[in-house]
Amino acid sequence: MSTEAGSSSGPTPMETDSKPENMTSKDYYADSYAHFGIHEEMLKDTVRTTTYQNAILRNPQLFKGKSVLDVGCGTGILSMFAAKAGASKVVGIDMSNIIDQAQKIIEANGFKDTITLVKGKLEEAELPIQEFDIIISEWMGYFLLYESMLDTVLLARDKYLKKDGLLLPDVCTMYLAAIEDGDYKEEKIGFWDNVYGFDYSCIKEVALREPLVDTVDLKAVVTEPFLFKRIDLRTARKEDLTFIAPFQLRATRNDYIHALIGWFDTEFSCLHKPLRFSTGPHAKYTHWKQTVFYLRDVITVSSGEDVTGEISVAPNARNPRDLDITMNYRHEGAAGSVKGDLSFKMS
Repeated sequence: MSTEAGSSSGPTPMETDSKPENMTSKDYYADSYAHFGIHEEMLKDTVRTTTYQNAILRNPQLFKGKSVLDVGCGTGILSMFAAKAGASKVVGIDMSNIIDQAQKIIEANGFKDTITLVKGKLEEAELPIQEFDIIISEWMGYFLLYESMLDTVLLARDKYLKKDGLLLPDVCTMYLAAIEDGDYKEEKIGFWDNVYGFDYSCIKEVALREPLVDTVDLKAVVTEPFLFKRIDLRTARKEDLTFIAPFQLRATRNDYIHALIGWFDTEFSCLHKPLRFSTGPHAKYTHWKQTVFYLRDVITVSSGEDVTGEISVAPNARNPRDLDITMNYRHEGAAGSVKGDLSFKMS
């Protein structure tokens, strides 16, 4: 995910007064995206960065002579791709102090006449251009919507994008599947039953409520994937980011289910030759990995049987960047029936 462009006290001039050598842990706590390690991880995510690079540089006919807005520009990598593709003017906006380094990067690479950086909140900032041909952004978070900037991108679309302008990317889809993960569930959840001879089981409920972001082995997946949410950025509204969706997971073999997992795909469907990447267990590693939701129950499934239910997703009322997720699930099969419900918080 790129850095935030929609939550600060207001716009400030693009200056280099936030020197990294003067920043303390308190500064990093308040401005986590100023930490270079986060940007290193994102830039080294070759699936992420190369897909954006190809989407932009392989389509110069879309960018030549056009104006581009980069929402949550971070270190400026997407802005520089756009400038290299022939954009006449690129504006990058970000509230994080990393933008001070981005300014140096842009100047070092010879783009200072093409790219203008604005430090501040999109809702309050004065941009040098009032209409843009293209909006680019890498806004996605874990489970797509955790800590995501999608609401800021939608605001930018409504406020700044020309009629028939382009959004890159423009479509995201969210998926669920079920996995066998008995050993790791025992290590993460069952551990609290006996901690050096003491009963810590009260923590199990807390542990169950915290989804785990981790890499899942494809061999652990025991159902077909199920697409439960499609977001078209050209038409989506902020209200659409709070939703309830049904799911149906069909078992592909006889096995046990200990958890559900979620991931997302990102599409650049407006291109002459559309591009996409997936963050699922079947695809090459990305820093988003997969999100694991452990169940209280162990579900015994036979091939062809279904686990059905509903998933509810909403921004947390106290901190909209956090995510509240609830699930209910049901299964009736040869080994018996089970149903349950769980509440999760990604924070």
